[in-house]
Amino acid sequence: MAADGEHDSKVKSDPSRSGAAGGPGHPGTGSAPGGGAGSAKGGGRPEAGGPSGETGAGASNDWRRAREPARIVCLTEETTEVLYRLGEEDRIVGISAFTVRPPRARREKPVVSQFIKAEMEKILELEPDLVLGFSDLQADICAELIRSGIEVHCFNQRSVAGILQMIRALGALVGVPERASALAGSLRAELEAIAGAAERFPWHPRVYFEEWHDPLISGIRWVMELVEIAGGVDIFPEFKPTRLARERTLDGPEFVLRRNPDVYFASWCGRKFRRDYLEKRPGWPEAPFMKEGRVYEIDSSSILQPGPGALTDGVRAIHRVLAEVTGGEPAPVALAAETWDEG
Repeated sequence: MAADGEHDSKVKSDPSRSGAAGGPGHPGTGSAPGGGAGSAKGGGRPEAGGPSGETGAGASNDWRRAREPARIVCLTEETTEVLYRLGEEDRIVGISAFTVRPPRARREKPVVSQFIKAEMEKILELEPDLVLGFSDLQADICAELIRSGIEVHCFNQRSVAGILQMIRALGALVGVPERASALAGSLRAELEAIAGAAERFPWHPRVYFEEWHDPLISGIRWVMELVEIAGGVDIFPEFKPTRLARERTLDGPEFVLRRNPDVYFASWCGRKFRRDYLEKRPGWPEAPFMKEGRVYEIDSSSILQPGPGALTDGVRAIHRVLAEVTGGEPAPVALAAETWDEG
């Protein structure tokens, strides 16, 4: 589930419920080939630590050696993906158990966190000079790291614009603002191409995007915005300003039927979608979107992380479905191979 409320913490605390392999006992929790402290691929320990070149009380006070962070721990997937896309992956020394983008990150970097849980001792052993977090749900982790003397930057992006700004900010933090601006610009251009194609669809379906099935939770803001960009109309527009999952939790399945959606999308935060769950909901088997087969699953790893994945593979998948439903012509970019296709 998108990391924005107390229900998210229950889901994300167990990586076995995520699409990501790993968590406790997974090979990625150790120093995988090319990863871990002291390895070249993991961003081996530089000659001086910390952004100011200091490693302790007796370290040199040579401010001329100031540099960008060289040993970064990413507590969520999206910052890992951004750094890989910027060509700065050698700076990463630790990642989240939920990281699946890019797939090779799990082979190259040690796992040190599970979203709302972190292996503090392991993180400190890696001697990071920057830890990247996300949202209020990681506030306690970030606070503990700060008390341990670690520099922390906690992002809090909840919209498409916020995701693009996060990319630019992260690029600036690691000293490649031009590359980050170019990446954000290319992602924006792709979204504009998809939005342009969607505007030409014969009609724009009413969409219900379900982030969790029990209780029913509708999509977070960036998902709602991507549905609109892709050519749909979200049936719960009043939820767009909300920040917490409980604010998007429906009182029952009948509230969906009252909005009469044309298309149903499921993305159950790492849980495999099961249509039989829908069949058991009162009145749902007779709903037009059910009878006409307009029920689709979107991979949560590509849409529920507020990073490049949602702005590429996630929105492309939604756009392709809506093009098929409406008989419209999809944007050519939506037909491209997945961003991290390693096959």
